[in-house]
Amino acid sequence: MNLSTLDIGIFVAYVVGLILIATLVSREKVGHEKDTKDYFLAGNSLTWWAIGASLIAANISAEQIIGMSGSGYALGLGIASYEWLAAITLMIVGKFFLPIFLKHRIYTMPQYLESRYNHDVRLVMAIFWIGVYIFVNLTSVLWLGSLAINTVAGVDIFYGLLFLGAFAAAYSLYGGLKAVAFTDIIQVVLLVIGGLYLSYTTLNMISDGNGVIAGFVSLTETAPEKFDMILSKDNPYYKDLPGITALIGAVWVLHFGYWGFNQFIIQRALAAKSIQEAQKGIAFAAVLKVIMPIIVVLPGIAAFSLFPGLDTSDQAYPQLMTLMPAGMLGLVFAALVAAIVSSLGSMTNSISTIFTMDIYSYYKPEKSQHHYVLVGRLVSFSSLIIAMIAAKPLLGNFDQAFQYIQEYTGFFTPGIVVIFLLGMFWNRTTPAGALAAAIGSFVASVVFKVLWPTVPFLDRMNFVFFICLGLAVLTSLMVKEESDQVHTMEKADFHTLKSYNIVAVAVLIVISVIYITWW
Repeated sequence: MNLSTLDIGIFVAYVVGLILIATLVSREKVGHEKDTKDYFLAGNSLTWWAIGASLIAANISAEQIIGMSGSGYALGLGIASYEWLAAITLMIVGKFFLPIFLKHRIYTMPQYLESRYNHDVRLVMAIFWIGVYIFVNLTSVLWLGSLAINTVAGVDIFYGLLFLGAFAAAYSLYGGLKAVAFTDIIQVVLLVIGGLYLSYTTLNMISDGNGVIAGFVSLTETAPEKFDMILSKDNPYYKDLPGITALIGAVWVLHFGYWGFNQFIIQRALAAKSIQEAQKGIAFAAVLKVIMPIIVVLPGIAAFSLFPGLDTSDQAYPQLMTLMPAGMLGLVFAALVAAIVSSLGSMTNSISTIFTMDIYSYYKPEKSQHHYVLVGRLVSFSSLIIAMIAAKPLLGNFDQAFQYIQEYTGFFTPGIVVIFLLGMFWNRTTPAGALAAAIGSFVASVVFKVLWPTVPFLDRMNFVFFICLGLAVLTSLMVKEESDQVHTMEKADFHTLKSYNIVAVAVLIVISVIYITWW
């Protein structure tokens, strides 16, 4: 299906408008030259609404909209556990993790690891993150985005890749994090409006025009198996979401790794005006997370009713988009592309931040601020090129790209979570223990994948997490302490505002009711 002239006009207006706004917010005052703090941390100018919106925009991209809709089509509402448990995780991160990071005024997560351990740990983790961001995250966003453009607009996948890469570079390369974060506000508004309209339209269609509620009730009656939050072992998709173990086990490891220690997510909070602004932004993002399944999962379940028998489940969301009338299709299409380019901009900025501040500046320590900003821009651009080349070979044959992302980031996540949790809350953890967890995470994951390929990847992550925990503790106790910093890190203030605590309780209650209802 091709876009109408009206749809194309709306989409072009969005593209041009976003680039213009990004350019305007990126302008510096006369006489001020953009430095690393401006480029990588938005000059520590972000307010709570910008932080919250940008967190969601960075997270909700093609792999979320298309990938989670595809998983909704295949396995149902259970996949929404990723969204709802993420809301709880965000509140924990805001209260217990964020104060530690902001107290030490860091640019990157690897930088914190050097202050806590040593440079070797910082370097190893910097290389890990750059590899994962380029070959898992960037490639998946580009591939799924180009797939959507191909389905809706009839554009060849190759040209879709080129367009997305060029668009992301055009609006984010010059301004850095500031351009990304402030334009993310527009992206999220567009995403929510477009996503809710799509859900409304599909549910109304299922009810034959009798309304959204009737459509939802009809959907629960005609496809009750799609509304199981906890999958049983006889479910064909149990390997993707292994029942109760997913709820109480490895999903939390994934979430702490993603929301707590993931550079391209936490970088927004590091750029906050204050700890209070950062925590309010985290709370805002948690509230938005509660409603995200309506936008990213429900359409996939609806597509199961409207388009049974699709070749691949990831075709669900693009197929639904073809049902939209002229004008609204352009808006929904713009919302999808908004989510894609926002994540691309966020990821490339974080890749450039880690490379420039954790690797390049160590070997070239006396260069000018202008030089480091230039290196950051070159790295951002290069990462996009590499990801565009690697996208099809890595993802072309996957049915559910969202599961691909979760599985292969899971090779590193258990070790990362162990390193940070022990580093923040157990003073006796040593650099040798941290490196043992990092290396053990990858090695153990590969061994499980090769020798026990049938085990669900979330169960595998559980096993690997405890292996890494044991390795880190034993190594720290056995190997002589290599850094005095394990005893000199200052304690943070974990006090939060009353409003923050109220939001946390409200989020927990709402999510508990959802699980009780569809257990």
